[in-house]
Amino acid sequence: MIVLLTDFGQSEYVGVMKGVIYNIAADAKIVDLCHSIGPQSVVEASWVLKNNYKHFPQGAIFCCVVDPGVGTERKAIAVRTDKYYFVGPDNGLFWETVSEQRIVDMREIAVPEDASQTFHGRDVFAKAAANIETGNFEDVGEKIEEIKKLEFYKEGREGTVVRIDVFGNIITNLTKQEKDTYCVEAGGQKSEMAYYPNYDSAKEGELFLIEGSCGTLEISLKNGNANDRLQLKAGAGIKIS
Repeated sequence: MIVLLTDFGQSEYVGVMKGVIYNIAADAKIVDLCHSIGPQSVVEASWVLKNNYKHFPQGAIFCCVVDPGVGTERKAIAVRTDKYYFVGPDNGLFWETVSEQRIVDMREIAVPEDASQTFHGRDVFAKAAANIETGNFEDVGEKIEEIKKLEFYKEGREGTVVRIDVFGNIITNLTKQEKDTYCVEAGGQKSEMAYYPNYDSAKEGELFLIEGSCGTLEISLKNGNANDRLQLKAGAGIKIS
């Protein structure tokens, strides 16, 4: 099974990656994890991967292409853990995920000379994932010992906006406390927000806090888009106290 995670949206780029995979591994199963990652948002991709990979069968190959450094000196890598495989750019996207597993092997994927300077998803990563699916992990490139680290900042009640989802919910890496009201500071704004156990309990037009499916606090707007109001971006700092 090959699982795709990109910032490509509803574009032809996703479809052609699947075509490349099927040309090499015709019997592969391909699953779309998410293609609505904010453009170039490595932080968002890292959060989505970290919180979802465990729900897939062991042996799954995660082909992740959120790659603002495409065409530069950044490495293309493949990582094998004791349970999964990960293929994509060496820009920190994998660190939060693989650091909580036992790493078995890491490889630098050889980039063909004729690979597009703007689309390694098609010419490098889809091919590597397909070759791993056919049992050829060691053939994707030479062994490496290190990959780039990217860690979500969190200290006390200060943390990181890690994702803006399709509903405009602002997802953080901060967990809830036993409080009904919090002080929220982000983007130069400071306000009090109530905590509710579900969306229906909130008032219309009210920004509020809720515990999301990843077990962390999210800022939401009942029947609306919270981020249309706050205009935050993934990677921004936030304090919820």
